Amino acid sequence: MTLTSFGPANRIKRSAETHPLTWRLRDDGEAVWLDEYQAKNGYAAARKAFAEMSQDDIVQTVKDSGLKGRGGAGFPTGVKWGLMPKDESINIRYLLCNADEMEPNTWKDRMLMEQLPHLLIEGMLISARALKTYRGYIFLRGEYTTAAKHLNRAVEEAKAAGLLGKNILGSGFDFELFVHTGAGRYICGEETALINSLEGRRANPRSKPPFPAAVGVWGKPTCVNNVETLCNVPAIIADGVDWYKSLAREGSEDMGTKLMGFSGKVKNPGLWELPFGVTGRELFEDYAGGMRDGYTLKCWQPGGAGTGFLLPEHLDAQMYAGGIAKVGTRMGTGLAMAVDDSVNMVSLLRNMEEFFARESCGFCTPCRDGLPWSVKLLRAIENGEGQAGDIETLLGLVGFLGPGKTFCAHAPGAVEPLGSAIKYFRPEFEAGIAPTRAAVPPLARPIVVGA
Repeated sequence: MTLTSFGPANRIKRSAETHPLTWRLRDDGEAVWLDEYQAKNGYAAARKAFAEMSQDDIVQTVKDSGLKGRGGAGFPTGVKWGLMPKDESINIRYLLCNADEMEPNTWKDRMLMEQLPHLLIEGMLISARALKTYRGYIFLRGEYTTAAKHLNRAVEEAKAAGLLGKNILGSGFDFELFVHTGAGRYICGEETALINSLEGRRANPRSKPPFPAAVGVWGKPTCVNNVETLCNVPAIIADGVDWYKSLAREGSEDMGTKLMGFSGKVKNPGLWELPFGVTGRELFEDYAGGMRDGYTLKCWQPGGAGTGFLLPEHLDAQMYAGGIAKVGTRMGTGLAMAVDDSVNMVSLLRNMEEFFARESCGFCTPCRDGLPWSVKLLRAIENGEGQAGDIETLLGLVGFLGPGKTFCAHAPGAVEPLGSAIKYFRPEFEAGIAPTRAAVPPLARPIVVGA
């Protein structure tokens, strides 16, 4: 896995002033363990938070920093923290780290957990102090076996150093931290489905309200944050709000830096810590090196399989939530994928929708039945057996499965790339319609689940 710095071709070295997430990384890619982490100013932010700041001060600092969730939704972290109850009589609260990272084409959290496990632990320790949570869980994607091994070792190191457990840093504050490996469901990336799975239940999303801040794990107040989100907390506490805000490019409404990447047939696929507000063109050309020889960029996704496709002319959009929204989709996880000119969009979408249909929890009828229906139609079009009206039916499904039509955001994310692919590459879909087949009214064909 590649990780380069702000400057193209590594001309600028990572530093604590510009790369709060990655400056401690080793050049050999090995994990940074406790002694080295502390030698690189690790846990200094935690010591400051415990010795010099009240719990409310920590929450307010994170709120003022403008830190937003890095899992894809982008909800303001400080606002989310502020939803936790103030009632001191509630002495059982939980902090959950969402480390499920099942979004296709996304591996940013994996890098942090494998190479900087103590950064996540320090972020959770400070957050736990702010939220008055006595126990934390890292809900980890089960396939991330190396991350699990490294996190468990780092937890034991922190315990032995008095940084986890009872009376941390002599403050009287207790915090236990556990690594919990999941059973492998995409839907566990949704926070309430994650909570159900942690409790041993089926991973279905819960009705909201009540929100987890009021009724979460085992009915107690719970805060759920993404890995990258929590890893930003130590730098904000250590170096302050003004510095953190100054990292973003002019014009960006999102603060700080973001782990961004590019995959596909690019010359230098990888992962980089970059300031919010860089353009997609910088990410694609200066860092990913553009397309490999013999390939041409056809389209790209800015942040995982659940974001819409964009065209090469959209590369000048700034990489932050509002900047990507201006060109018609979402920032998502910030890890982009280049689609080259050899790829048939119908085949690509059929493959994507098969994944999303398989990963549906089955709770909502539009998602449970609509996604397999889209796969059935796409497979027919891919094989040149589509019928007149199939494209209109697919567009109807995009509407029926859109935002607000299902219990969680799984279905809207699943159909967003489908809608954008038809918008930009409709002739490729039309090419799969058999000219002799009779038209069937849109959305009139029966649903065959799993067909």
